[in-house]
Amino acid sequence: MGIDSTIEKLLAEYKITLEDYIKQVTSTFSKQNLFEYNEILLSAHSCAIEGNSFTVNDTRELKEHGLNLKLRDKSMLEAFEILDHFKAFEYLFNNLELLLNEKLLIDTHKLLTANTIQYTKGYLPGEYTRSRMATGDTIFPDHEASIASVPALMEQTQQAMNKKAVHPIEISAKFHKYFIYLHPFPDGNGRIGRLISNFILAKAGEPLIIIEAKQKPEYIDILKFSHKHNDLNVISSFFIKTSISRMKQEMQQAAQNAGGKANAENKDNKSRGVKFIF
Repeated sequence: MGIDSTIEKLLAEYKITLEDYIKQVTSTFSKQNLFEYNEILLSAHSCAIEGNSFTVNDTRELKEHGLNLKLRDKSMLEAFEILDHFKAFEYLFNNLELLLNEKLLIDTHKLLTANTIQYTKGYLPGEYTRSRMATGDTIFPDHEASIASVPALMEQTQQAMNKKAVHPIEISAKFHKYFIYLHPFPDGNGRIGRLISNFILAKAGEPLIIIEAKQKPEYIDILKFSHKHNDLNVISSFFIKTSISRMKQEMQQAAQNAGGKANAENKDNKSRGVKFIF
């Protein structure tokens, strides 16, 4: 089967945008600053999608101060959920050489839910669900069959990455849809699904996809549509568009902060040409 024409066009736009993004944004960061920037954004938005009230700024402060942070209208459970997300993120993105397999998934889930799941669900971190799962108006497939399918999903995703016949962002999107509808854990499926999808991208050297909290209704609807109609192109399109949008937004911010194109072209003289107005 050939590549869908819509996906093909989006991937062409993605490639061009990525080239500019690397020049204008990622290449201007230190490796550590870019790591922490992505860690804070993904942790804040991914947890917010699940109902956590921490904003991006709250999450940044928590990263800086840890539990010394004075919580304002926040719960300790929310704080621990973010802190655990940091640990899961750091485990994955500091170990990009790790292969996708069931052990990686369970080890990540143990970190992701270390200080929450025992108190909210009565399960141990890393433990699969013992009953059928449902969320909102969605009832997921039989849990025993889903759990039995997890190793195959992880291993076949790694095989797809090794073959390099499909763009990594498509592999990431398709994995995400499959995993969400397996829903093997009693809690944390959305967060770990977004983490592993981004791990797939990072392993391939692609920028991370941040699904913002404000996108939640669209994101949920697309997952439902993709599953109901067995249409993987719709989730792939969503991932590619979301990535392009983020890159363009950050390039615009970078240009504004640099004082525009004129200043960027005259960096050698910027110290003499800048005027401060008081």
